[in-house]
Amino acid sequence: MAAPDTITAAQLSRLIGTPDAPCIIDVRAVEKNTATGRLLPASLPRDYRTVATWAPDYTGKAAVIVCERGGKLSQGVAAWLRQAGARAEYLEGGFDAWLQAGGLLIRPDRIPPRNAQGKTVWVARSRPKIDRIACPWLIRRFIDPDAVFLYVAQSEVAGVAERFGATPFDLDGNFWSHRGEACTFDVMLEEFGLDSPALARLATIVRGADTATLDIAPEASGFLAASLGLSRMYRNDLAQLDAAMGLYDAFYRWARDAVSETHT
Repeated sequence: MAAPDTITAAQLSRLIGTPDAPCIIDVRAVEKNTATGRLLPASLPRDYRTVATWAPDYTGKAAVIVCERGGKLSQGVAAWLRQAGARAEYLEGGFDAWLQAGGLLIRPDRIPPRNAQGKTVWVARSRPKIDRIACPWLIRRFIDPDAVFLYVAQSEVAGVAERFGATPFDLDGNFWSHRGEACTFDVMLEEFGLDSPALARLATIVRGADTATLDIAPEASGFLAASLGLSRMYRNDLAQLDAAMGLYDAFYRWARDAVSETHT
């Protein structure tokens, strides 16, 4: 029977990618992160030795602590966070258990440098429709929940990227952009190593809507209509992004859990 302050790999896997996902804190030693070359989705590596300084960041939040095997490091940090007011659990069996369960992983070498507040910063041209909403959804749900997105005039994307340390995306000639028939959402899945049947299914819908190849998925037409409707409803790009998060959440949960379900 699991201890009351633990969460299993299977339980955590069901939460990742959803709005209810906890903060995931990786306290493995740096050499362990380097050796595996992989992180749990949306996880943030932190130094357990300085937990007293950053524990207050999680007051009132749900958090899951990951170490190598679910031993002293994760249990100690979880206990420290609980006394700081967090709802903290540790991953039972640690990173090893996650690997054994076939849990989703990301490539840390593809994550852009974080700013002084520990957030990644991204920039794209304004008035988003599909890819420039899909990619922020993916980043916030699977890469960096606190990521910052800047929407600016197309002519200013490169300059803003340089001056503000932001990573441009969905702009021709940049690393994070269309490649052949793949849209930027596809590229991010591949580069981050997010190999998931549900995300692959969602990517087909996004690609169909974004590249006007609506015949590749029956859901693409409806997805395009909803996305264009949102773009007309909101003048503020960030307000549109916030509203669209629920649309992508719903399609992801359908792709993960309800593809075979019908309604009569």
